[in-house]
Amino acid sequence: MHKRIPVSLAILATALTACQPASDLTPITAAAAVGDPVARGEYLVRTAGCNDCHTAGYIESQGEMDTAQWLTGSPMGYHGPWGTTYASNLRLRLQDMDEAQWLEYSAHLRTRPIMPDFSLRAMTIEDRRAIYRFVRSLGPAGVAAPAALPPGQTPPAPYFGLVLPPAPAAPAAPEAPAGPATTAVPAN
Repeated sequence: MHKRIPVSLAILATALTACQPASDLTPITAAAAVGDPVARGEYLVRTAGCNDCHTAGYIESQGEMDTAQWLTGSPMGYHGPWGTTYASNLRLRLQDMDEAQWLEYSAHLRTRPIMPDFSLRAMTIEDRRAIYRFVRSLGPAGVAAPAALPPGQTPPAPYFGLVLPPAPAAPAAPEAPAGPATTAVPAN
């Protein structure tokens, strides 16, 4: 009985793997990217979620998208109390920077939501250099992303609305305790 369970699990895993759609894309593993900064950059862009916002349709395709379409920005706006932010076309943006400028820029990047700029700042200089080299290897493509919009301005569709819940109401002041019951006595 104990030997049947692992064999059954192996058969189930094989069957489930066979049900997955075929892919022409071969993900680069961290081990394969060692020593090759362009491959390392591709690995980081893929696993750090850069494409989730900076590549239109990436999430909908579950990452099954040719790298020729990667990082060209998106018309999807991210709308919230700060206004509306659009994911930039990194392929155009990085064409205007040399490597030293990118390393300085990315080390101090502070953007509007929803960009997790803290994640980029936390990367090593080698990882940020690898991202730069990978993005530059793709070459320029696409058009610039729409400009950010200020708070209070409704963006054109498509946009993703991020709504913050209202602040909790302050608790009501406690009522004064009731004193002893008194009866009014008429005065004569």
